[in-house]
Amino acid sequence: MIENIFQNIKIDKENEQFFDLIKSENVRIEKIVSNGQISEEDFWYDQDENEFVIVLKGEAILEIQIEDKINEIFLKQGDFINISAHQKHRVNYTSTDEPTVWLAVFY
Repeated sequence: MIENIFQNIKIDKENEQFFDLIKSENVRIEKIVSNGQISEEDFWYDQDENEFVIVLKGEAILEIQIEDKINEIFLKQGDFINISAHQKHRVNYTSTDEPTVWLAVFY
C-alpha cells in the first residue's frame, strides 16, 4: 500500500501530532507534525534508544546538552541529526507560519 508522508498534516497550534509509520521490536519510524510547539520549560528528552531525525518541511531549533554545555542546533528542510541514546535534548523552536514535519527513526 502506497502512502504519502505529507498526508494527514493538520494545522493544530495546541497539539503536536505523532504518527507511527513502522514499529518493530528494534526500530520505530515516526512522523511528527509540529505547529509552533516546543518542549516544556526544564523538560529534557533522555531516551533509552538512538534517534535519527530529519526535518522534511519547516524548521526547528534543538538544544542538546553535551556535558554541562547547551548547544543550539538550527535545522531547516533536509537537515538531519543523529541523537545518541541518553543524549539530553529538547525542542526550543518550531515554525509557526507552517507545519514542521519531522521523520524520526528510533533504534
